[in-house]
Amino acid sequence: MENTERQWRQESSGVLDESVEAEEPPSEPSGADPEEASPSPRRILRLSSRRSASMPLSDAAKEFKRKYFPHISAALWNDWHWQVQHRFRSANALNRIMRLTPEEQTALQNPSKRFPVAVTPYYAGLLNPEDGRHPLRRSVVPLPEEWIRSSEESEDPLGEDRDSPLPGLVHRYPDRVLFLVTGFCSTYCRYCTRSRLVGRGEFRGHAGPRLWEKAIAYIQATPAVRDVLISGGDPLTLADEALAWLLTRLRAIRHVEVIRIGTKVPAVLPQRITRDLVRLLRRYHPLWMSLHFTHPQELTMEAAEACARLADAGIPLGSQTVLLKNINDDVATLKTLFQGLMRLRVRPYYLYQCDPICGSAHFRTTIHRGLELMDGLRGHTSGYAVPSYVVDAPGGGGKIPLLPDYVQGVDGGDLVLRNYEHRLFRYPKAFDGPLAQSPMVHEAF
Repeated sequence: MENTERQWRQESSGVLDESVEAEEPPSEPSGADPEEASPSPRRILRLSSRRSASMPLSDAAKEFKRKYFPHISAALWNDWHWQVQHRFRSANALNRIMRLTPEEQTALQNPSKRFPVAVTPYYAGLLNPEDGRHPLRRSVVPLPEEWIRSSEESEDPLGEDRDSPLPGLVHRYPDRVLFLVTGFCSTYCRYCTRSRLVGRGEFRGHAGPRLWEKAIAYIQATPAVRDVLISGGDPLTLADEALAWLLTRLRAIRHVEVIRIGTKVPAVLPQRITRDLVRLLRRYHPLWMSLHFTHPQELTMEAAEACARLADAGIPLGSQTVLLKNINDDVATLKTLFQGLMRLRVRPYYLYQCDPICGSAHFRTTIHRGLELMDGLRGHTSGYAVPSYVVDAPGGGGKIPLLPDYVQGVDGGDLVLRNYEHRLFRYPKAFDGPLAQSPMVHEAF
């Protein structure tokens, strides 16, 4: 085991070392607006259908590479190790590719910043270099508001540490566990629920077999666990060999029926979804994958190719989207995102209310706003394109679904319902006998 761990760390050296600033591209004026350079959904589907062994390059990626990495071949650009090693992680690096606002400059230059900054070259090419309000830029470039902590916020708002029987494992629900195998991400989201762990301390890099062995032993000794969610950090930033080791060990546990992987890689580092990785993953079915897409501008032809490779391997794909103020909190944006995901064979699964982590107030909408958005989606697009709107209850209450007020009341034994057009309908004999007249029934609605 020690030799294997040493080999993994040697292979990942330079990828996991957060203390070393990656090589910066030459300074050059910003190019075309990435929003304008993004291809249409129809073109994304057409181009991604021309399947080949290599990852395609969108127009935005070609233009960004030409301006800032002109001597890099397409093959090297599509090497996910190169992408991770050349992330933008400082004010100096980001200043070379965009016009930082004074607020961004302040947040980036503060030495006591609470959460690391990292953006892959691929994802940096999607950011608007001139607009500090650009939605993708807002999700990865910090602002001083991150330093503000309100009374309702905490480092661990979901109470995961309380439900953690050992480091790297959260056992909240009876039949499933959350297995945190790494604290490393290729690109850091500013609203990260696990910012207390990710990119810092014990989980700064990949935890390695010594920590994983203890978690696997716990799962092995707990027959009630039938479902394991591998997360982090981002587990797909592990080497293929490490993933194979983890999946083999988990699949060998007879009572583990389903393995899930949570990842944002297809959105921020689609180059990681190599043919070799897909061949590896398909050996461990039933294997599911929870992706993290935030905005329709992430649905590039590279992301489409990554999702197609996973879907073709028989891996069911679901997307978990965090509702973020001034980023995706309008019906048109969410509808475009969810319909776009459907075209990529990704089922919109959850729309999360943003967790009250420290410094997240500028990201959080009200729940009232979230319900308004759900009301604007339900009935106005395919049912498959409407995720469940959930609050992960602070204090460890778990995920609680929220719905607009479709139930208007009870009349006799009938249930009065409102549809998406705000028209009222009655469902007859919804309740039987005296129960229909019970005050408890009427209070429930």
